[in-house]
Amino acid sequence: MKSKPRAPRSDGLRNRDAILDAATHCLDADPHASMSDIAEAAGVGRVTLYGHFSTREELLEAALVRSIDRAERDLSTIDLEGPALEALERLVRRSWRIVNSQQRMLSAVEASLGNDAIRAHHEEPMTRVRLLIERGQAAGSMRSDLRASWLSTCFMSILHAAAAELRGGALAEEEADRVVLATLRSLLAKD
Repeated sequence: MKSKPRAPRSDGLRNRDAILDAATHCLDADPHASMSDIAEAAGVGRVTLYGHFSTREELLEAALVRSIDRAERDLSTIDLEGPALEALERLVRRSWRIVNSQQRMLSAVEASLGNDAIRAHHEEPMTRVRLLIERGQAAGSMRSDLRASWLSTCFMSILHAAAAELRGGALAEEEADRVVLATLRSLLAKD
C-alpha cells in the first residue's frame, strides 16, 4: 500500500514564504542578488534555502509565479463590464502600477530565464486583455485592422515601458495615468 505524501510542515511553509518575500525584496534592490543574499535576508541558512529551491532559476521562477498570482487576485476584482474602452481604462490604472512594482524583479527573471519564461506565466493577464480588446473590436470601438493578440502584446509592452520610464525618472508618477491611458487609447481606439 502506497503512503500518502505528507503535507508540508508549517515551519517549512513559513521558510518558503520568507525566502520568496526576501527574493522579491532583494531582486527589487539588486537584480543580481545572490542566493546567499536572499538566504540572509530571509533569515535562513543556505541549506534551508537550497532545500526549497535547488537553483537560483528555480527560485526566480517561483518568485515570478507568486507575484503573478498575487497580481491576478488584485486584477480579478476590477469591474470589466460596460464599454470596452472604459473597462480597459480601469484595468490600465491598476495594471501599470503592478507592473511598476515588479519591474526590477521581472528584469532579473528575464535576464536569468529569458522572456519566454515570463510570457509563459503571463497567460491569464494576457487573456484578460485580449478578450477585452476582442470585445471592443466586436463592438466597433477598438481598431480591428490588427489582431487582438498583437494589440495585447503592445498593451503589455507599453505598461512595462511606462514602469521603466517612471523608475528612470523620465515619467512623473502624477502624469503616468494620463500618459499611459492616452498612449493606449491612441493604439487601440478606432479612428
